[in-house]
Amino acid sequence: MLKSTIAHQLVAVCRNLYAHGFVTASDGNVSSRLPNGNILATPTSLNKGRVVESDLVEVTLDGAMIHEGRAPSTELGMHLYIYRQRPDVNAVVHAHPTYATGFATAHIPLDKPLLPEVIIGLGPIPLAIFAVTSTQEVADSIAPYVQSSSAILLANHGVVTFGKDLDDAYFKMEKVEHAARITFVARMLGGEKVLAGEQVKRLKETFNKKKRS
Repeated sequence: MLKSTIAHQLVAVCRNLYAHGFVTASDGNVSSRLPNGNILATPTSLNKGRVVESDLVEVTLDGAMIHEGRAPSTELGMHLYIYRQRPDVNAVVHAHPTYATGFATAHIPLDKPLLPEVIIGLGPIPLAIFAVTSTQEVADSIAPYVQSSSAILLANHGVVTFGKDLDDAYFKMEKVEHAARITFVARMLGGEKVLAGEQVKRLKETFNKKKRS
């Protein structure tokens, strides 16, 4: 895929994050792996609803700037860590959607088997311990989950999702927030009811069978 196409998609993801209220002010950051192995990322201190392609920053996997210009997001280290650990990942999205971040702030993971779409599409969504933003602590906090998950709650911070491309990573963010909202409502109605192990097993078997057919 051409760099220009990826840049266009990255800007579209930024606009969607802002339009859905997943970020405010200059919060959040988005990145994508380029065909040359470098990373294209949002700059620091810029509202995601106002990002244009010329604002985007290209860096190496070690974080070195390719061209003079705006500084990359201060959370870039978390993105680069994920890319280095997961060669299959080509996009990372970090945002602060209200309900999911509420669970992260309450230190409650979304790891119970409740919704088929989440069980199949995401799996358990773990909670990483609190880490001071923009430091190596953030990468260290998600290290236990990067290989086994593609969506992680960041304690008192927000959510990070990653996937095969920008659409995949962004839609996972939508799915996390949707699951958090449903879980919240279920608790207001007396508490969520967890699917039994046998139900989860049948669900996965059915999905895998249809996937192969």
